[in-house]
Amino acid sequence: MTPKRKQRLILVGLLVLGCSATVALVVTAFRSNLELFHSPGDVAAGSVAPGQRFRLGGMVVEGSVIRSMESVDVQFDLTDSVDVVTVRFDSILPDLFSEGQGIVAKGQLNEQGEFIASEVLAKHDENYMPPEIAEALQKAGRMPSTAATFNSKTSVDP
Repeated sequence: MTPKRKQRLILVGLLVLGCSATVALVVTAFRSNLELFHSPGDVAAGSVAPGQRFRLGGMVVEGSVIRSMESVDVQFDLTDSVDVVTVRFDSILPDLFSEGQGIVAKGQLNEQGEFIASEVLAKHDENYMPPEIAEALQKAGRMPSTAATFNSKTSVDP
């Protein structure tokens, strides 16, 4: 092998090694910032480990909201009509948050199986449901009717 070929081979090897290291670093950074969506059924099935950040979506259970008298802490249950997960949130809830509506919360599970939310997102009108929640409710066979009626005529039928 000539010295010129040897230099080219070393250069190509270093280039491939550098590109591989760059791709590995990008994939590692992407994986650590990824927040997947899970339903309460996924959490109950144990597919999410405590401490792993993810988004949890479902319907707020009627009568489950408990607000602290001393602080802004709130606790409520989230369901996909099959399984229920308790959510704790230590900040101000969105104005549109209410019982019986769909929400998406970002956070992680603690060791007791409670979801500790860092952010809660509420729907923006009475007919909107986040796609992830709608899909989870359809899988569970519990999709609520969202048809709007006016004088006994259906005006919106999604």
